[in-house]
Amino acid sequence: MNTQINISHKQLFKMSLLGLLAALLLIAFTGNKASAQDKTLTLKEAIELGLQNSKTLKYSQAKIDEAVSQYNQAKDKSLPTGSVGLTYYRAQIPANTLDFGSEVINLPTSANAYLGTASVNEVIFGGNKLKYARQSTDLLTQVSRLDADKDKDQITFDIINSYYGLYKVLQSIKVVNQNIATEDQQIHQSQRFFDQGLVTKNDVLRFELQKANIQLNGIDLENNRKVINYNLNVLLGLPETTTIRIDTLTDSARTVGPLANYLDTAIQNRQELKALDLNNRVAQTNVKSIQANQLPTLSAAASGYYVDAAANPFPTHGNYITPITIGLTVGWNFDALWLNKNKVAQAKIQLTEVDINKGITTDNVKDEVNQNYQNYLTALDKIKLLQTSIAQAGENNNILQSKYKSNTASATDRADAETLLFQAQINLELAKADAVLAYYSLLKSTGKLNK
Repeated sequence: MNTQINISHKQLFKMSLLGLLAALLLIAFTGNKASAQDKTLTLKEAIELGLQNSKTLKYSQAKIDEAVSQYNQAKDKSLPTGSVGLTYYRAQIPANTLDFGSEVINLPTSANAYLGTASVNEVIFGGNKLKYARQSTDLLTQVSRLDADKDKDQITFDIINSYYGLYKVLQSIKVVNQNIATEDQQIHQSQRFFDQGLVTKNDVLRFELQKANIQLNGIDLENNRKVINYNLNVLLGLPETTTIRIDTLTDSARTVGPLANYLDTAIQNRQELKALDLNNRVAQTNVKSIQANQLPTLSAAASGYYVDAAANPFPTHGNYITPITIGLTVGWNFDALWLNKNKVAQAKIQLTEVDINKGITTDNVKDEVNQNYQNYLTALDKIKLLQTSIAQAGENNNILQSKYKSNTASATDRADAETLLFQAQINLELAKADAVLAYYSLLKSTGKLNK
């Protein structure tokens, strides 16, 4: 029994025009891909390429180099300091006669004098301030390295996210193309039935409209593919015209352990928590450094002088003297006993802030791990349900296809069954990619993404 569908001639014309427009646009989108450079990448290759070309990681390395340089400068402050200098004096004496009555002394009208100095200074004990400065800059260097590791994890995850975002679109396009091929068969079959007088023209147009809607979906997917492909090219440092192809999708189902295991791993490996531990040690060192201001200092110095009053600055016997001095200096700014206590109090408050911040960050890390853990379990459950749904949609589609061939089901029922199967197929591919992304999100939240 064939069910009639009431569609006006104006509506039929619009449907046909819509299908033609969708087909032309899809051909235009897919035709441009032939001129682009194709590159097939595995996920591992994409990550390696992205990390190699990342401007962010190059900047992070520059920050590490800067921190290492500051550490080396802190070490240099423990080395002796020295200086040399030569001073020339020219004296003009207009009134050069000294009259003492019984004795008159005539001085020269001008004279030259040279003073040369050379000195070396070494701090023997400076209240351990240099030691604390070295420790502090060394810890800050380690913090910079952790920041670089964190940037590396984020870039890796961005690449993974874009990679599987592209995979989802490509898989959806593949399903679209498969369903377009199926619709072509249905259109051909319905046209044959129409020629035999078994169905109406409306039934044929119903399948053509179904194909047009699928093609429109394909146009949207192609536009999304181009956007994601361009962004991924930028991430990987590839030419903007490169068309990236996905090699294979790794298995979306991974063995998952207890939540407590992931929480413990995150506490041990998250860069933020390691950095806060280092910042805690920096704050402790800062307290000790400020307290060291109250201690006395001891330094040694050795100096040599060259004094020459002759016209010739180069040494000649009997025209110059060379005194040499060696000494120890003990100093104590005892006003630090009352001027330093508020600085120490502030440094201890900063240490407390670091401890509190670590507690807050630890809670946030645990929340993040738990959320990603639950998201991954949910993603696996969705895959199981969608696999069941595809089996059911496929069976339903086969039944209605058989009924339609025997003219016991309408074109509407036949098209609806195909739509359900088409949507279930797309949803399964998206769910598989989402499951992989959820797994990598879980790895990232535990600090094990690149380990």
